[in-house]
Amino acid sequence: MRKAIKLCAAALWLATGGLSAAPTDKVTVESLLDEMVSFSEAAKFPEPSYTCKMMSSYDRRTVSPDKDWWYANDDGFGYVRLDTIQGRVERVLLDCEGPGAVTRVWLTTTVKNGTLRFYFDGEENPRLVVPAYDMTRAPFRAGEALSLTHTNYTPEGLGGNTFMFPLPYQKGCRITLEEPDKNPRSWPPRYHEIEYRTYEAGTEVETFDLGRVHGMGEKIADVNRMLLDPPIFKEGEPGVLSAEIQPQQAAAVDLPAGSRAIRSLLISVSCRKGDYAKMMRRLILKISFDGKETVWAPMGDFSGAGLGYSKIDSWYTEADGRGNIVTRWVMPYKRNARVEVENLFEHPVGVNLRAYTSDWQWDDNTLYFHATWKQTRGIEVTNRYDDHKGNHLWNYITVRGRGVFRGDLLSLYNFAPDWYGEGDEIIWVDDDTFPSHHGTGTEDHYNCSWAPVVPFYTPYGGAPRADNPSSHGFNAFTRTRNLDGIPFQKLYKFDIEMLSWNPGKVDYAATCYWYGDLDSKVEQASGKEEATADLPYLP
Repeated sequence: MRKAIKLCAAALWLATGGLSAAPTDKVTVESLLDEMVSFSEAAKFPEPSYTCKMMSSYDRRTVSPDKDWWYANDDGFGYVRLDTIQGRVERVLLDCEGPGAVTRVWLTTTVKNGTLRFYFDGEENPRLVVPAYDMTRAPFRAGEALSLTHTNYTPEGLGGNTFMFPLPYQKGCRITLEEPDKNPRSWPPRYHEIEYRTYEAGTEVETFDLGRVHGMGEKIADVNRMLLDPPIFKEGEPGVLSAEIQPQQAAAVDLPAGSRAIRSLLISVSCRKGDYAKMMRRLILKISFDGKETVWAPMGDFSGAGLGYSKIDSWYTEADGRGNIVTRWVMPYKRNARVEVENLFEHPVGVNLRAYTSDWQWDDNTLYFHATWKQTRGIEVTNRYDDHKGNHLWNYITVRGRGVFRGDLLSLYNFAPDWYGEGDEIIWVDDDTFPSHHGTGTEDHYNCSWAPVVPFYTPYGGAPRADNPSSHGFNAFTRTRNLDGIPFQKLYKFDIEMLSWNPGKVDYAATCYWYGDLDSKVEQASGKEEATADLPYLP
């Protein structure tokens, strides 16, 4: 993914926070594409404000945690309703009111037939028609970075894709599927996850127009290039931490004072003795802003690669699996910042860290960067999807306060004989009475499908590690969010169902990346005890 880039163009782009566009208060396709590739905008609470929700094909027997079938797993057959439109029977996958924008369309199936239609603003005729259950066949070129095919994708049969091109609307959006077979009993499973924003009332949005998009080829190509080859900010003098850190010791660097932001972290580590994976789990990165620590995570997990420290190549993070890490998370602070590395490993570790900063204009929407880590060992997974009484949920993170959730890494060891990830993600935001996001499977959340067991990389994350075709042993998934970030005013709760093909146990470790106020609090997080835990699968 990494290619040469003209330094002057990269510096200009980073200084301005994204691709240039004509100033406008209106939400447009162009403004959303600009936002997608702006590191600075990710560090702010959105203005105009919006909520982010998802409609999926989750099993409609799932109604409430206190009722039967909460873990029902026929997730390929759910939809909103059936409509008859101009004599056609169309299955409604999404029907939402605006102003808003669809930010992610994830689809998979066993046969790619049928016709998808996108209706905007209550219009009788669709503005966008896709002649298959497959967004790669959209009638405009979105590009490799905005239309991702899954690792097992085939043009006609099994597999799916994730479509990240924004589809804005002023009054509403309805997405439907017309099946070629009129008998619902013969319909194949149609899995979908559609994420969308709903802006505050009064927001002006320019509705998606296919003709205009056809004229945006250069803009779309620029966004694709940037997503596939993000620049690294290296302006000015970095804060440097260069030391050999002895066991049970730490080293730190204080960054320039004032209203500034870390724009990039470049980290290299080395050790002459001991197991590399174990070292990366026991080397802890801690960052404090304005006197409060908001980042605490093992170095390998913070990198987005996970236990075993594999390669990762994405928009926010990259690592080569040999000790070199780059992160592009923008981390603002008002007065001061401190970066510290603590060595909980049994041997000395060499660390070379450079933190590049620049001025930041602080306002009420600016948020602090947070990264929290949590590990639980020996979690039971079950294939009893009809077990109405058991608690088969594991909590990634619960945050109280204001913020925007921006991504996660799931690093795990699977003791079960085969696929562990049948469970859905369940995300509660603020005053939800039903989850804002109820997914269709663990791998679906990570922008793939059908239990993938091979590493892959996209701008939005991927699978850094997948050791065995059965999925037994080490696995890792990561996902970061651009336009599909999830704002919350007082609560963000992210659970995953612990469902599998066969019973067994797993060790899960989740690293969550989010922005929030300084007083936003995580209810549970792991620390030194878990980071130094003896794991039977490590030397």
